[in-house]
Amino acid sequence: MTNSEKILEILKRNNGVVTSAEVTEAGISRGSLKHLVDTGVIERAARGVYQLANAWDDEMYHLQVRYKKGIFSGETALYLHDLTDRTPMRFQMTFPSSYNLTNVKSENVKCNRVIKELYELGVVEIRTPIGNPVKAYNMERSLCDILRKHSDTDIQIVTDAFKRYIKRNDKNVPLLSEYAKRLRVEAKLRSYLEVLL
Repeated sequence: MTNSEKILEILKRNNGVVTSAEVTEAGISRGSLKHLVDTGVIERAARGVYQLANAWDDEMYHLQVRYKKGIFSGETALYLHDLTDRTPMRFQMTFPSSYNLTNVKSENVKCNRVIKELYELGVVEIRTPIGNPVKAYNMERSLCDILRKHSDTDIQIVTDAFKRYIKRNDKNVPLLSEYAKRLRVEAKLRSYLEVLL
């Protein structure tokens, strides 16, 4: 098997995406990546991220591949859970409090940092609209996050998200209440639920 075939095999396993780090890990020279780009088989999607030339560009997945500690949150998580029909103007991700955000911010990503205890609260794997797996906060955590002080989420998006959530069969109101306590938004949550329930 040639190096190019090995890279194409990795691409097949990863939904048409490969990173230069994965190529190096597999013991393949990065020159093989360049050869595939030069021949038009693959294209550079972002720094260190390559995809098949005919593949849909999945910006969310590329961000997840490049910033493995990032968790999609806020309005982006609402979008992934179908709690809003507004496509985010910029993606929102949450990172551990000690994470250096310089490179992420240059990608036009809205970044949040939280303490370790809250960072992993409610993380789930979900598919992007194109079908690739990414990490995001679950519906309950996302709803609590948009009620927090630092959130500048439009009131219409908040109201619509709660209306959509209440209509869903997979809602978990006890979990929502538990997260509201931990994130200190109980009073705000109560005011929304009293109107909608």
